[in-house]
Amino acid sequence: MAETGGASAYGVALAGVGFDFYKFVRQPQTIVRVLSWVFALVVFACITTEGYVNPPSSSQAKCIFNQSDSTCQYAVGVGVIAFLACVAFLMLDVYVPFMSNAQDRKYAVMADLGFSGAWTFLWLVCFCLLASQWSRTHDVRAIPEDAARATIAFSFFSIATWGILTYFALGRFRRGVDDVSIPTYTDPAPEIHTPYPPTYAPTTYTPTTYTYPSNMPESQKQPTFTSNLPPQSDTGYLPPKY
Repeated sequence: MAETGGASAYGVALAGVGFDFYKFVRQPQTIVRVLSWVFALVVFACITTEGYVNPPSSSQAKCIFNQSDSTCQYAVGVGVIAFLACVAFLMLDVYVPFMSNAQDRKYAVMADLGFSGAWTFLWLVCFCLLASQWSRTHDVRAIPEDAARATIAFSFFSIATWGILTYFALGRFRRGVDDVSIPTYTDPAPEIHTPYPPTYAPTTYTPTTYTYPSNMPESQKQPTFTSNLPPQSDTGYLPPKY
């Protein structure tokens, strides 16, 4: 199920939050996965321990489900793989919160979704096959009927648990990273530049006019600047001779 109270990716809290064991074992997904592990154990254990008997007409041990060895082999194969897969996915559920890459979490959820969906279908086939072969079994004098009924019952229960696991995985896959607030870069607002700083506004230059007192002698006044250079004319220019 999804983590509540904070950002998460694919139904699990972001990396760095830490692992809470008590919260993990109380999750519905963990409880259902443990039940699937127990149901798979019961199915293949019943068949491997009491699933083969010696019929009166033969000295070779035969499957208790209508003497169909392929039926027992199929149930044992599905049960053993489901048992090992439950252990592997429990370890993966513990490791996923430590994944900092959302793409790796996506692959983990996709693997859980694909395997859970496939094993839901295989358990359905297993239940139908066991029930059909048991209904065709007529001579049950030397057959442990309790083991046969337990195998059929727990294979049916496995359909429900693996279907629930498929639903949980599908919900996490659809949720994805929608509830993760990823910071995005935005360009800063453009600044309006003025030709002059606000504290140095342009001013108009006004030339200073100097006035002399009316009673100052003429000898102390500075004479007006006049040029004593002779005027230049084009007629006085002679090009150099080479």
